[in-house]
Amino acid sequence: MAGCTDRRGCGGAVSGDLITFITETGSTNADLAACLRSGDYLAEGDWLVADRQIEGRGRRGSAWHDGTGNFMGSTVVHARFGDPDPATLALVCGLAVLAAVTPFQGDQQAMLKWPNDVLIGGAKLAGVLLEREGNAVIVGIGVNLLSAPAVPDRQTAALAEFGAPPARDAFAAEIARQFDLELDRWRTFGLSPILTRWQAAAHPVGTALVVGAVDEAPLHGTFAGLGADGALQLRLPDGTTRTIRAGEIRLAAT
Repeated sequence: MAGCTDRRGCGGAVSGDLITFITETGSTNADLAACLRSGDYLAEGDWLVADRQIEGRGRRGSAWHDGTGNFMGSTVVHARFGDPDPATLALVCGLAVLAAVTPFQGDQQAMLKWPNDVLIGGAKLAGVLLEREGNAVIVGIGVNLLSAPAVPDRQTAALAEFGAPPARDAFAAEIARQFDLELDRWRTFGLSPILTRWQAAAHPVGTALVVGAVDEAPLHGTFAGLGADGALQLRLPDGTTRTIRAGEIRLAAT
């Protein structure tokens, strides 16, 4: 991976134990996508982690704070015969990030929000961006360790607000370890145990939710759990249940 990164001129690449650290790049997801498109093979378990991203992106193409001092990294998963739906890797990522941040949450309790956000005190602590590139899924993870971006339509938080945050490089190693564990469980035992564990770590059934971006007509309802395929089940005010497979999800109180 370091060679591919160096060819694009990012500079400052330092290879660690399956982790390549670079000083600055546009987007670690975009870097890995460029590697794959150029024919380079990226091994599962290898990560690209940036000190600074200047073109970071969130879901739905939104811009994201470069987060100097925070964790910003990407890896790849190669689709295999018999794997669960690649879209459910969002749930796998959420569980991995939650495990990595839990020792640093202080008196607060981090929780998951569908499909892949980690919240603490109702504020967004971490997010995930999945992008398909051929037969691979690029997994991008951002975690606010030292600082949180100011986002007009939602609350954000950083681990530093709740105690001493982890060192970025050590946290990168822990994220890599936890993701490897969850990926193996996903492949070995299938999706059902992932769904059970994810729902136990999420906001409770009955939590009021709003579906739709700020500039879209909102759909109000309450969390009714996950479907067998990992889709969000939204209980509407008329008592019916709507299956949500994509969209911007917000807690109604935030």
